[in-house]
Amino acid sequence: MSAQVEVSQAVNVNEKPTKQRLVIIAVLVVGIMVAYLDRVNVSVLGANDQFLMYMGIKGQPVQIGMMMSLFLAAYGLANITLSPLGDYLGPRKAMCICIVLWTISLFVGGFATSFTIFLIARIILGVGEGFYYPMQSLFVKNWIPPQERGRANATWVIGQSLAPAIAMPLFAYVIGNFGWQVSFYLCIAIGFIPLYLLWYHTTDKPSESKKINALELKHIEDGMARERKSGETAEKQTLLQRIKPFATNYQYWLLALWYMCLQFIFWGLISWLPAYLKSARGFTWTEMGWMASLPFIMTVITKAVNGWLNDKIGRSAPLLSVTMLFSAVCVYFAATVSGRYESAILLSLAFGFTSMSTSSAWTLLQGLVPGRSLSTAAGTMNGLATGFSSLSPVIIGAVIGLTSDYESGLLCLVGVGLLASATAGILTLKKH
Repeated sequence: MSAQVEVSQAVNVNEKPTKQRLVIIAVLVVGIMVAYLDRVNVSVLGANDQFLMYMGIKGQPVQIGMMMSLFLAAYGLANITLSPLGDYLGPRKAMCICIVLWTISLFVGGFATSFTIFLIARIILGVGEGFYYPMQSLFVKNWIPPQERGRANATWVIGQSLAPAIAMPLFAYVIGNFGWQVSFYLCIAIGFIPLYLLWYHTTDKPSESKKINALELKHIEDGMARERKSGETAEKQTLLQRIKPFATNYQYWLLALWYMCLQFIFWGLISWLPAYLKSARGFTWTEMGWMASLPFIMTVITKAVNGWLNDKIGRSAPLLSVTMLFSAVCVYFAATVSGRYESAILLSLAFGFTSMSTSSAWTLLQGLVPGRSLSTAAGTMNGLATGFSSLSPVIIGAVIGLTSDYESGLLCLVGVGLLASATAGILTLKKH
């Protein structure tokens, strides 16, 4: 039944609109939280002597960095090559397939008997999560009218920060008391939660849902009317037709470059934060777990503020530029200040500013790219960014190995932040 016919049946004047689109966003939050739990536990393992000795990589910073770098490389490749399948399968089925892959990777990782097998598990996880991430944006595009997307995107990306904030002390406790393998078994159990929610409580589009009433459907359709008038159709398109609208748009590539810089900084910090706090700044294992969660608590706050700011000012690019400038400044002072608590606080601020405008980037992308191309465009942008960021943990590890100085590794990130700020400055001049 068409959306127009559904709307025409809303004859009860006392009926109130349902809020099914909010349920969709809640499911996306849970899903991305579980995804980030699975990927960041390796950051804590990088500071655990028992794990490092078991894998034979203690005192080898390049190999430690590879645990995150190979994941990110597979993640980026999957973003680019597999995300177009989301346009054909629909985000619901695609995301469920991804969770099955996560579960396989966690079994392999938890029972790994060598570092090589462990790296294979990280690659499988990268493929599953790389396919998953662009589907989040496709769900928002399908379900959320344009005037609400700033807050919607800000809400689900907060899950990216909530998960590490919980994971750092949680995994520090679990690994410290029960062993590193138990952290994988815990992730396997938690992974069934988003699988259930996606399969039973979501649909690819509002018109397919039995839980949405005509009033909410009308609200969504009215908000998307302008986009439909811009020429989007429901006809099947070839891969080339999906790629062309963003591949020939230089502003899309400027946004992609900004996102590449953001991911490079983010994954460089997240990969080495526990080891830096424990080895370079002298925090105990327990202190490290709690201090490592502080940056992600900060990002929850900054992302929430950004969602409100983005909808308030109606522009994304100025936020992209300013936040990355502040991030670069904070990383510099975090690496050079003498006090360990001052350094931890500055790193927390750097995390907050780095991640603050993530939702603004996705909101800007959703305005630059037609809906039929969005999954492919989002996958390409996220894939390139993640591929580039896969170099970050290894580069930082190599610098640490050459200089025997964690601070030198952090300073590599300052120039990347300044480049991101300048790139977003160009988009600001274009009135985005």
